[in-house]
Amino acid sequence: MECYPLFLIRLFSLRWTLFLCAASVAVAQSSVLLDTMSQELNRNFSILKQKADPPPYFMSYEVTQTDYRSITGTLGTLETTGGGKSRVLDVSVRVGSPQLDNYHRVPGESARFTSGAPLTFEDNVNSIKRRLWIETDRAYRTAAERLIRIKTNSAVKVAAEDNSGDFSMDEPVAVSQQAPPPLKFNREDWSSRIRKLSARFGNYPAILTSHVAVTAEVETRYFVNTQGSRIEHGRGFARITISATGKASDGTDLSSYDTFEAVDAAGLPDDKVILAAIDRVANDVSNLLHAPEAEPFVGPAIFSGRAAGVFFHEIFGHRIEGHRQKDETEGQTFTNSVGTKVLPDFLSVVFDPTRRKIAGIDLNGWYAYDDEGIKAQPVTAVDRGVLKTFLMSRSPIKGFPKSNGHGRRQPGFEVVSRQSNLIVESSNAVSEAKLREMLIAEVKRQHKPYGLYFRDITGGFTTTTRAGLQAFKVIPVIVYRVYPDGRPDELVRGADIVGTPLASFAKILATGDHPEVFNGYCGAESGSVPVSAVSPSILVSEIEIEKKAKSNDRPPLLPEPTSMEKGGGQ
Repeated sequence: MECYPLFLIRLFSLRWTLFLCAASVAVAQSSVLLDTMSQELNRNFSILKQKADPPPYFMSYEVTQTDYRSITGTLGTLETTGGGKSRVLDVSVRVGSPQLDNYHRVPGESARFTSGAPLTFEDNVNSIKRRLWIETDRAYRTAAERLIRIKTNSAVKVAAEDNSGDFSMDEPVAVSQQAPPPLKFNREDWSSRIRKLSARFGNYPAILTSHVAVTAEVETRYFVNTQGSRIEHGRGFARITISATGKASDGTDLSSYDTFEAVDAAGLPDDKVILAAIDRVANDVSNLLHAPEAEPFVGPAIFSGRAAGVFFHEIFGHRIEGHRQKDETEGQTFTNSVGTKVLPDFLSVVFDPTRRKIAGIDLNGWYAYDDEGIKAQPVTAVDRGVLKTFLMSRSPIKGFPKSNGHGRRQPGFEVVSRQSNLIVESSNAVSEAKLREMLIAEVKRQHKPYGLYFRDITGGFTTTTRAGLQAFKVIPVIVYRVYPDGRPDELVRGADIVGTPLASFAKILATGDHPEVFNGYCGAESGSVPVSAVSPSILVSEIEIEKKAKSNDRPPLLPEPTSMEKGGGQ
């Protein structure tokens, strides 16, 4: 599973609530697309039930509509501009029965029925119906063929340890229509601002490449299923991205970045704040060019809140996604650990897709409904160190027969259980100054020459399958050595954090008292989905770093052009 820097992808969502008779209800609104989806779903399902063999027992349609604008600049010029509107259709067809259907997990084989087909963004009923009809026929044929293979496979294979069914049918029906506000983006104004902002990097000759970009979008999701759910929801999202790269004399590629997020472009910060961030990013890269290379090391360390968030996302979050507990090719680290202690007793972990903001920062991993039409809900996965539950889609596992609103996907992929907003809570929180004192004391106790402080990261990845190593890697950007004798902290470069999950959990000693947010994009079986990780800084008694892979290419032989105009954006 990989989690990428948040500046690589655009993100989205929204929320609302009202329950009545196990159904979420909102004021009915007219929607040509939603009406057409409902009509064609009912028609196709009715005909297939009568004429197909095997007949479907469940179907759903989801359409993801995106309206976006983007501008990227470098050194006072516009590099790219873009924008547009699109719709993508996903069709789910289930044949067989909820106990055994075409989505049944088979080792070494992934279930893939939807094609993520493009759909007209115009509300042309005939065009929409034709695409729905064609994609439903294709998805049904693929589903029926796979069910035959699954039944044959089941007859010659040993029984699975988890014999729970393939689909949960007793989920609430959701009816809600609440379209997000339309996209507002002043292209002329932002083009002028991006030119001015990106020119600031001209003050830093050590920077090889630099970019300042703005993106804004509104995503709307339309969902219907044969149980009667009918949902329209979405939200806007805007981002400023600042990035810069350099190359050290030994060939090491160095980079840093910063971002700002808001619900819409009007909520992004003013130029003064952005220019300060550009200076910070440029200075980080310039300082890294002269920093010594990190050496392999095992010892105590502090993770900043952002780094700690990614740490928990990688070593814990992926391992409690529900489908991994049932798949016997997975490592199943925590499958049999419900009710037992898996983290220090001062830590709790909540996944809450209903949270829009924390500490005034918009969270990327929030949504009103998941991609199976299940209402978003907070899930306390760990309560004071004890594992309570898993993240669930509508695919049951032993002991957990229902969804808790975490079935997610990128358009064009099939739904599996995924993370949302991961929030780490601590009852052993101390001030940042006290945490640093504890780090230095731990360095002295272990007779280490120094400890480490991980200030910022770009992402990470982990291996969860049995065939691979049960390990993780977190990729830091800014790392300092912290000396116990009072010397100033020393910036180092070229370090990656590595480890194994179970060994790492027991080494958490305490946390800071200020939560920080990492907004990113996580890639796994169901594609890339927006996520957030919120955590205070953490002190660990032991962490391992290894040298980062590097290029053998030298920095540019030619000097920087002297004709370049400097001082822009001041």
